Amino acid sequence: MNNQVVWGMPHVFAIFLIVAASGAANIGSLGTVFNKKIYQPLGRLSLIVAVSLLLGGLAVLVLDLGHADRLIIAMTYYNFKSIFAWNILLYNGFLVIMGIYLWSMMDRRKMAKAAYKPAGYVGFVWRFILTTGTGSIFGFLVARQYYDAAILAPLFIAASYVFGTAVFTLVLIALYKLTNRELGNEIQNRLRYTLAIFIALVLFFEIVRHVSNLYATEHHGVEAYILTGGDKITWLFWLGQVILGSLLPLLLIWLPSLKNNQLALLSAAGLAIFGGISQLYVIIVGGQLYPLVLFPNAEVESSYYDGSSTSYSASLPEFALGLGGVALSLALVVVAVKALRLLPETLADAAVADE
Repeated sequence: MNNQVVWGMPHVFAIFLIVAASGAANIGSLGTVFNKKIYQPLGRLSLIVAVSLLLGGLAVLVLDLGHADRLIIAMTYYNFKSIFAWNILLYNGFLVIMGIYLWSMMDRRKMAKAAYKPAGYVGFVWRFILTTGTGSIFGFLVARQYYDAAILAPLFIAASYVFGTAVFTLVLIALYKLTNRELGNEIQNRLRYTLAIFIALVLFFEIVRHVSNLYATEHHGVEAYILTGGDKITWLFWLGQVILGSLLPLLLIWLPSLKNNQLALLSAAGLAIFGGISQLYVIIVGGQLYPLVLFPNAEVESSYYDGSSTSYSASLPEFALGLGGVALSLALVVVAVKALRLLPETLADAAVADE
């Protein structure tokens, strides 16, 4: 990273994991809030995956502080004019609520059962607030022309469902393969079509965002940079996010001949994750590569690269830091599955309850 690009590849991984955490918990919400009985056996695993993803993402951000003692300042001093301070409270609240929610699922005592529904509803609302806060980090940054947009909040909410569902699908199938348990087509097809719906919704929000920016003259420059003239950023947007990360997964999901094909589902989920990382890279890094408009309608030149586009290539330590967060999340899931009763013995079609 440098003075122009202060948020780099570690932040792409961190925000992906944090946003995916919110979406992974949606599986539990479908069973509790919307009373979809087919999802209820998956509730425990979805909450563990959500908590693990959030902890992995936050670990990347903590290491990004540089000095561990800086975390003490972040914990003891809050600037409530900062969206970052709000998010610290949202992340801590998410962990507490998910813990109570998981306890209400696993404890058979009457008090826990009474807390099940309220915890589900609070968790459902808190997820919306958390993801709105994460999207608002960028939506509130008016200095960066590619960030300054209120639609980033709902875009991040929709993206959370894509990321979370894709990660949960891969984790679920992998765990059932490793433990030699039966996983029926009914559950897999539900996850398949849920993933497709939210991929399409993210595409819709992206179209609205770019059309809105193209309508406003002040955003024409940054839109031209992202869509046509950003070199690597442009390739990541069109090839990574739109084609490989959105259109191809939709094709793999909606082709009738691939309806019960597990490999097609795994491929769609993997491509959706790749598309999500591409999308966040374009938003986070691409938004910084385009120069700040310090003086509108004026040409700016200085020794500090004001008024000119910059470049960025992630270093090996940055990749290692981001992948370390992913590894931590997966390790937490494996330990939790080993220590707790999270997986139903079978999810065969005959054993799964329909609504």
